[in-house]
Amino acid sequence: MKMNLCVLVLLLVSVERSGCVRCFGRVDLLSGRCEDELGEVEEEDDCCQNPQYGYQATDGVCRSCGPLVWSPWSSWSPCSVQCGDGVRQRSRKCFGIGQPDCPDAKNHLQTEPCSAACCGGGWGPWQPWSSCSVSCGGGGVRRRERVCSSRPECRSTCSGSTEQTDSCSTHTACPVHGGWSSWSEWAGCSASCIPSGGVAYPTRSRHRSCSSPAPSSDTVPPGNGCPGDSDQSDNCSELPNCPVAGGWGAWLPPGPCSSSCGEGLQLTERRCDSPAPKYGGRVCEGPSAQASVCHSTCAVDGSWSGWSSWGECSTSCIPEGRASVRTRHRSCSNPAPSSLPPGRACPGDNRQTESCNHLSHCPTDGSWGSWGPLTSCSVSCGVGLQLSLRKCDSPAPKHGGQPCPGAERRSSICKTNIHCPVDGVWSDWSPWGQCKHPISTRDIRCKTLGGSQIRDRRCLHRAHNGSICPGDGLTERRVCYDITSCYLKGSWAGWSDWSLCDPSCGENSRRFRKRICDPDLSNYRPTIRDRKVTFFGTPTADCGSLPDGEKKVEIQPCLNVPACPQHTHR
Repeated sequence: MKMNLCVLVLLLVSVERSGCVRCFGRVDLLSGRCEDELGEVEEEDDCCQNPQYGYQATDGVCRSCGPLVWSPWSSWSPCSVQCGDGVRQRSRKCFGIGQPDCPDAKNHLQTEPCSAACCGGGWGPWQPWSSCSVSCGGGGVRRRERVCSSRPECRSTCSGSTEQTDSCSTHTACPVHGGWSSWSEWAGCSASCIPSGGVAYPTRSRHRSCSSPAPSSDTVPPGNGCPGDSDQSDNCSELPNCPVAGGWGAWLPPGPCSSSCGEGLQLTERRCDSPAPKYGGRVCEGPSAQASVCHSTCAVDGSWSGWSSWGECSTSCIPEGRASVRTRHRSCSNPAPSSLPPGRACPGDNRQTESCNHLSHCPTDGSWGSWGPLTSCSVSCGVGLQLSLRKCDSPAPKHGGQPCPGAERRSSICKTNIHCPVDGVWSDWSPWGQCKHPISTRDIRCKTLGGSQIRDRRCLHRAHNGSICPGDGLTERRVCYDITSCYLKGSWAGWSDWSLCDPSCGENSRRFRKRICDPDLSNYRPTIRDRKVTFFGTPTADCGSLPDGEKKVEIQPCLNVPACPQHTHR
């Protein structure tokens, strides 16, 4: 929504307004970069309510919100040549708002001569190629290196890479090691039920082949075979037991007659227990008793059939917060309970359920919870940030699930509409004023009478209840002699220091130095009332002629000066 508003502002405002700008919490004056981005604001004035901030408009140039100030001088550049005479340069930039330029605006680049002794040297010859990185087949790499023979301080004369690589191949085929194919489907069980006694379970099998790929036999060495077995068998333990048919035992002695239901009988019984029928097996055929008729019908109680095989699990993995289950069934039909007279039903349940604990847990991908409330604005003046957090806990990722995509925090720029205090900054000292007699209007120029002069400075840029400049030194005073244009005898001293190269870039750059003509100031006392005296003004010093062949001024060309840049930014 913030970006749409900025686009709208750009469409509605006139071309003279900057529109949306990116606001930053700090400006690195040495590198000229804006750092600690806060976000976009509609106008640069919103960002610059804090003089410590900086901003970037659509041109991408970083600008400081503070008063105009020079950055520190950069480090001196390397010499412009590797061997012989050249120059080195350093620069500074003007940052801030207010006047068009910092004081001494043209002095943003300085150049001085330098000498480089990195002559000769350079790369040594390439070393032999290494052996190929593979011993068979293709796709290998070989390498070779070279060494820079220059001194450590001249290593920049060696440009390019210290290493070369080249593809290589061999004339020997690589062995192909065997890999298993996928297992085949399980074959059917060797029987449809488990024999009585459970001595030997029916089995099923599956197969795989060493064919993905097959091991090579025509390579040296040949390929390795597949580890492990090609066949696998498993017991069919989930099958039902095989039915066991009943067999009659011997006849028992005759029993008493019973007439509890219908006519009574005197029974001679035998039992179907040699063996007894099990797992749905056929019951014994024929009568179980011989008796005189007692005409009575007895109830038949129900008996369970065998359990069915376990069904499939309800899921392929265990879901979070739920269970995966499987079931099996049996029926009360071996035999079914009689209805007239009613027999007892089978005891217990006809359905059995168990958890599929052998499955792995299903991966649970993380999901973000709701965004928390925005924090209060991070600043009490200017623009700052408000943060909102959210947690990856709805749910948290588990069992290899994916973490929540996106960020756990988001920020929103906030405006206090209160300008931050701007502390005062001392201006540079003004030039020293005229050296005058301290108590009268007497002319003291070219006289041994001491005077005084003053200079002042101002506390600039203070606003919005900022701190005043430290100290109370608005004015400085010193004692002086006025020697402006005074004729003084002198003597030739040494040379002045060489100047910087002028112009600082481009062609025809030169530097110079002058012979120093030291005026004779011995008639002046060095102190007045125990205060050291300053000589004000430039005298007309007469040091006489120089010996034949000597010059008052020396000029040298600055060699190999870089061209001036096309564009410069304040």
